[in-house]
Amino acid sequence: MRAQFQTREFEDRFIAIGLPYRIVGGFRFYERAEIRDALAYLRLVNQPADDLAFERIVNQPKRGLGDKALAKVQMLARAQNCPLSLAAARILDTDELTPQARRALGGFIGDLARWRDMANTRPHHELARQILDESGYTAMLQADKSAESAGRLENLSELARAMEDYETLGAFLEHVSLVMDNEAASDGAKLTMMTIHAAKGLEFERTFLAGWEEGVFPSQRSLDEGGLASLEEERRLAYVAITRARRKCTILHAANRRIYGQWTSSLPSRFVAELPPEHVEQESSFGGGESLWRANWAQNSDPFAHVARSTGRGPGWQRASADFSTQPTRIVEARTSAVGLGNKGRSDLSIGQRVFHEKFGYGLIAEIEGNKLEIDFDQAGRKRLLDTFVKLA
Repeated sequence: MRAQFQTREFEDRFIAIGLPYRIVGGFRFYERAEIRDALAYLRLVNQPADDLAFERIVNQPKRGLGDKALAKVQMLARAQNCPLSLAAARILDTDELTPQARRALGGFIGDLARWRDMANTRPHHELARQILDESGYTAMLQADKSAESAGRLENLSELARAMEDYETLGAFLEHVSLVMDNEAASDGAKLTMMTIHAAKGLEFERTFLAGWEEGVFPSQRSLDEGGLASLEEERRLAYVAITRARRKCTILHAANRRIYGQWTSSLPSRFVAELPPEHVEQESSFGGGESLWRANWAQNSDPFAHVARSTGRGPGWQRASADFSTQPTRIVEARTSAVGLGNKGRSDLSIGQRVFHEKFGYGLIAEIEGNKLEIDFDQAGRKRLLDTFVKLA
């Protein structure tokens, strides 16, 4: 539960393990208009006889095809008992349409044929991006100056990333069908997903708060645009989220997160440092040591003065569970943020030294700030990492 959240990976996982769920205060990922449009393109490329997909995107974005032109295509399809896409191809050889409509429909049918040929040789996630670009759909959203357009573009990028996990376009579309059938699959108990805003005024026995990392929550965009005022609003939302739990609240963050196709090291949210340690239990998926959260509390609490380093192998996650069976303590201002981590860093590293990272390869240390490094990698460019995740070259 976050102020704004991406549901797709949660939904995919819940479907895989057979866990019924529902979303409150928002659309499920595959129900959003831009995702439905993109899926219609993909379905029509995969199966030309999909009339519902054809009707949805034949004029989306606008191609100059009016209702009269589309009605003639539908009339021909009924008369010849054939799919709409085939009727559209056949009507191009007649004078039924105006020259403008014939050009627009001919271009669309030609694109479908070309994309269908490319589907045999091109990775399907790359094909999806190409279809959205060449169809004009991406440009349509880029020209939209509304507040929602940026999020819609990000949703389409997330869709392409999701497709990478499936061997074929058909396998991915079959998975989407399973996700879409989830809502009607069970009328019994379901896990509830919602944003923090949607959770205001509600209480639950247990809550799970995901994505509590610097740059995600609090959002780096909010901090850049609104400064301290935005930070205080994010802090208030953190308090709202935590206090939705009657007995137990579990907070999770990833040590490495994939952003725009690249893995990036993450730090726990500064709001974690503001939790009273006497109410918190912590776990980690790392095999090499204790949670980075202990380091985050190091300057504020003597019992956590020891700083342990994790191995950094794999994406990894850490979580803390706050027990609210006793009266919760109000969040207070921390003296240090999670960015600092209270760690002076490794003594065997220096500026200009060559190091190796399992994901980004070899690079030179450009800057050192405590246990944080700015590294110029040979292939991946400059990255900001914790010194835990690099080795001497």
